[in-house]
Amino acid sequence: MDSNILLSRRKFIQYLTVALSSYPLSSLATNRKLKQPSQPYKEPWLTLSKVQEHLFPSEPDSIGSEDINALGYLQNMMDTPDFPIDEKALIINGVTWLDDLANQHYAKKFILLDVDEKEKILRRIENSNAGSRWLSLLLTYLLQAIVSDPVYGGNPGGIGWKWLEHEPGFPRPIESKKYFKLKQKRTRTIKA
Repeated sequence: MDSNILLSRRKFIQYLTVALSSYPLSSLATNRKLKQPSQPYKEPWLTLSKVQEHLFPSEPDSIGSEDINALGYLQNMMDTPDFPIDEKALIINGVTWLDDLANQHYAKKFILLDVDEKEKILRRIENSNAGSRWLSLLLTYLLQAIVSDPVYGGNPGGIGWKWLEHEPGFPRPIESKKYFKLKQKRTRTIKA
């Protein structure tokens, strides 16, 4: 394959950063204490963490989903009051579909599959409309965890920024200036 066509993992994520910058700010809102999950997870989080690890594994010179706290970021986003109900249902239901498919083909849960078996199951899921949307959502939140400000629960210590060699914008948000809190202040001002 022509090496000019191949993108490094870092370059690919840098290009995606531009695309993610147009994602609605409300998706970054959270009104709960940020989650920093620690093992062992309970379902559906255990399976979601394994899917994230498969989609974005740690490599010798690259960060992975655990490094960027992708699961904690996803949990925080799903806990926001304005998180779309249909997206939440799709993410949770996707775990059930994934385990059902893994049981049909390998007689075990997704988390117990080896890397090749996981890849085959995820490729099968990808071929359905709902499965493709499910994977797309998981990837969207995974990529957001790389580039979001750490105040939202992903990208701890700016590890994603460092890996991408990205300088974040200023001013960076602080706890009292998160998107949802600004929205609440505007609503109170308008009502007054």
